[in-house]
Amino acid sequence: MTIALVTDSTADIPDNLVEKFQIHVVPNVLVIDGKSVLDGKEISREEYYNRLPQMNTLPTTATASSGMYQELYDRLLGQGAKNIISIHASSLLSGIFGAASAAAQAFDSQVHVIDSGMVTLGLGYQVLSAAQAALQGASLETIVPLVESVRHRARVVAMLDTLDYVRRSGRVSWARARIGSLLNLKPFVEVRSGQVLSLGETRTRSKGIERLRQLLINLGPLERLAILHTNAEADARQFLASLEMEFSEAPLVVNITTVIGTHTGPRGLGFAAVLHS
Repeated sequence: MTIALVTDSTADIPDNLVEKFQIHVVPNVLVIDGKSVLDGKEISREEYYNRLPQMNTLPTTATASSGMYQELYDRLLGQGAKNIISIHASSLLSGIFGAASAAAQAFDSQVHVIDSGMVTLGLGYQVLSAAQAALQGASLETIVPLVESVRHRARVVAMLDTLDYVRRSGRVSWARARIGSLLNLKPFVEVRSGQVLSLGETRTRSKGIERLRQLLINLGPLERLAILHTNAEADARQFLASLEMEFSEAPLVVNITTVIGTHTGPRGLGFAAVLHS
């Protein structure tokens, strides 16, 4: 493949699709009690979310170094790639884009770093679209506008089980002033234009799941869909079964990356959708 695709582990692309479409994923870093572990490599998502509520100190997250990106870019170009497209989590939420951009400076115009403005499969579907096109021989000039099109049509919405984690993480300014978790409310968030926005809350989980279903149905025909959760697979599969929608390709059900789940907490439920063009 003359165009290589790089992303980071916040893209949440399942391993079988990473392998099928020859995508190179750089793991981010999770710091638990002072020990750094690679996202998705040294602790399973299930184990992590089971342990998270008992942790006295909230783990922190960090991006891979620019040196790791530079080493990967150098290796891919050395293996015959003519260009690299490197697509990453929103620069307003993470330093990943900055690290990749710094690394790209060593390679003139061969490495194109793109800010997805998204996280999880909102990012992942941009990467998958680019990788599929690259495997079919599409040019760089064709792939970049395709990624932009997917970004403009992507929607990521989630219902959190509690506001505690997003507030404690300090990443979202409005969350620090909210007391929803004390009232046992279920907050709704949306990633839009690279930021995490509040969509209000519901008083019970059942009402929250129904609201989430209506939000998704109201989007209209979808090109792609992933149901996202943090150790709530039974709810995720039941939610998918309740949609009664037709899809051109099977929706994904994904227990999201620990680097994002650290900030949202266990038992979250949401979706990443790409609207039809």
